[in-house]
Amino acid sequence: MRDGVNRFLSGLEADKGFSNNTISAYRNDLNQFVTFVESNLGLTSWRELAETHLTSYQLELRGRGYANSTVARKTAAIRSFCGHLVSEGILRSDPSSALPSPRVAKSVPRAMTRNEVEVLMDKAGSSDGAEGVRDSAMLQLLYASGLRVTELVNLNVDDVDVENASIRCQGRQGRDRSIDLLRDVAETLRAYVDTARPAIRQHDQEQALFLNHRGQRLTRQGFWLILKGYAQQAGIGEITPHTLRHSFATHQLLDGKELSDVQRALGHVSISTTQVYEQLADQMKDGAPSPESVEPVPATISTD
Repeated sequence: MRDGVNRFLSGLEADKGFSNNTISAYRNDLNQFVTFVESNLGLTSWRELAETHLTSYQLELRGRGYANSTVARKTAAIRSFCGHLVSEGILRSDPSSALPSPRVAKSVPRAMTRNEVEVLMDKAGSSDGAEGVRDSAMLQLLYASGLRVTELVNLNVDDVDVENASIRCQGRQGRDRSIDLLRDVAETLRAYVDTARPAIRQHDQEQALFLNHRGQRLTRQGFWLILKGYAQQAGIGEITPHTLRHSFATHQLLDGKELSDVQRALGHVSISTTQVYEQLADQMKDGAPSPESVEPVPATISTD
């Protein structure tokens, strides 16, 4: 049965251009489902799959204390897979068509204040050595561009145009976009590429822009640990790489940028995805409470 899952995942990657992270999430969720239907329900073929099996699995997830958001995500993966089984003629009808999905309230994302951003950048800028220059360049670039962390670590040296103060990145499903940078951020990148990166690099053929201490491409997890360390030093509390993305979008709107400009910079397909930042910008402008205490926005809005 896992072979069927693997064929489905291969199709997502080849035909729909899903990112490696999305494929990995689907694989984890569907392999967990396979284990359940084989071990607990005795299924040996996807042709046996019925709605009662899916309901049993949802009850299992709830019984194990999974959050509604996690159950909803796993349910969505199963729905996609069932659609694949129908399209391949393995199932005659979709057993997930009537499967309920938990309602998930999505909170307004957290954006840092400008003062918090300044303190964070100061902490990174005060670090010594080549890796300190790298860290300062990464944090400045992330806040100045609104990149996703995956887009940041996937950048190559050739993606940076210091002279024209811009970068080129590949977003989700292969959508390329160019982002203009402030001149001082471009100069920080120049300093990193010209002096710090050569000190970290161990192989001349390495194309990755940001390198770890082994001279290899920095990973998402590696960047997360670096950011966490500086956040602790700055006394900011719990933030994620996406917090800088949220902060970029919110501060851009506060500075008078058009929503459509922010949408293009973030790489959102639909402007409705970007509109959540208008609400957040209004709250910050009015001195409203932190996002954690405001009413949740509809779950259909994605702040990716």
